[in-house]
Amino acid sequence: MQPTIYYCYDAYCGWCYGFSPVIKRLTAEYENKIKFKVLSGGMIPKDNARHISSIASYIQGAYRLVEEMTGIKFGDNYLWHIFNPDQSDWYQHSEKSAAALCIMKEIFPERQVAFSADLQYALHYEGRDLTDDEAYRHLLHRYSIAEDDFYKKLNSEEYREKAGYEFALCRQLQATSFPQVLIQVAEQKFYLLAKGYTDFETLKSRTVSVLAEVNS
Repeated sequence: MQPTIYYCYDAYCGWCYGFSPVIKRLTAEYENKIKFKVLSGGMIPKDNARHISSIASYIQGAYRLVEEMTGIKFGDNYLWHIFNPDQSDWYQHSEKSAAALCIMKEIFPERQVAFSADLQYALHYEGRDLTDDEAYRHLLHRYSIAEDDFYKKLNSEEYREKAGYEFALCRQLQATSFPQVLIQVAEQKFYLLAKGYTDFETLKSRTVSVLAEVNS
């Protein structure tokens, strides 16, 4: 079988946002040799949706560490909600962004890594509320996706179930924190490439080692 990389992430995960340039670069380098699949992890279940104030104080310190380690930048529109939680109307959950990714993967499976990064940029830099349907409209224009069809699917039970399936699959892969990257080389054989933020050179080195072992 062709090796397959599974990138377990969550749109609300700040470390995944910092990791997005790394996984995009790996995808660009190996897309002709490896299949890439993105799975949403369900970091914040919808039935446990929480106001941004519940985590703002943590993010006020954590985002700086992510910036220092990864070189990524969080946008002022996002940080406004972090530093003014009492004025924010954000109640975050992972379900809608996961459903959006499921729709996108069916239309453009080869662009799922790029779309997951776009979702994270929309949240963490542009400050878009991913529980709001309007947060996705600019991406539909960018990817030339029909709005009516997208929104019908986004709010359907079918795609909520697809999102839930991905959450369960991540748990089955023992991906309970994000980002996490695994490579499957046989039906029952997986290697762990990254658990938590990992720089590109380390991730590439591990990928090369696994491929060399498989092909030896």
